[in-house]
Amino acid sequence: MTVPLRASIHAWCAGQGLAVDAWANALDGHPVGRSLYAELELGRMTQAQWNTATAMLLGVDPDNLMGRAHAQVCAEPSMVALARRARQAGLIVALLSNSYGRDPYDPYTATGVWDLFDHHVISEAEGIAKPDPRIYEATLERMGLAAGQCLFVDDTAANLLPARMLGIDTVLADGPDTAQRVAALLDLPPAVSTPWP
Repeated sequence: MTVPLRASIHAWCAGQGLAVDAWANALDGHPVGRSLYAELELGRMTQAQWNTATAMLLGVDPDNLMGRAHAQVCAEPSMVALARRARQAGLIVALLSNSYGRDPYDPYTATGVWDLFDHHVISEAEGIAKPDPRIYEATLERMGLAAGQCLFVDDTAANLLPARMLGIDTVLADGPDTAQRVAALLDLPPAVSTPWP
């Protein structure tokens, strides 16, 4: 639902005098960083606690670390338009998200996407995260739909496999034409594409 995070993260790293891949290295490449992020997604640690612990790995100020790093992230206009058209057409639209906390930085409010959805299934609230099949099952239950009635869109290929195994059609969000591809599958009017950074 947002433009790719990479540009905002890289800009923040550069502004801190860090290598542009410092964030990725801390969250994905460092064993402690990976563990911290997993705990955050599952709601076992607050975002403020995560900010403090991860700031130590990066050597930066912990104050609102997540919010500062994501300051330039905004909603993707074509996906916002698509969600609105889908609901206007009577389709049920749900947000299934691996969250990174909502306080002090709430990514859903900051990007304005929260109110686009009929249902919200957030990893920190559920205590499970993608790609655990249980969170997909919880989403289907919340929507009141069978797997074969749904389409799941995600920007991480690994998150699509459990959905497909449950019988949900999937789309990899990997470029500016994603909204157009999804609209075609849903028999909705085509979306307007915008360049991705």
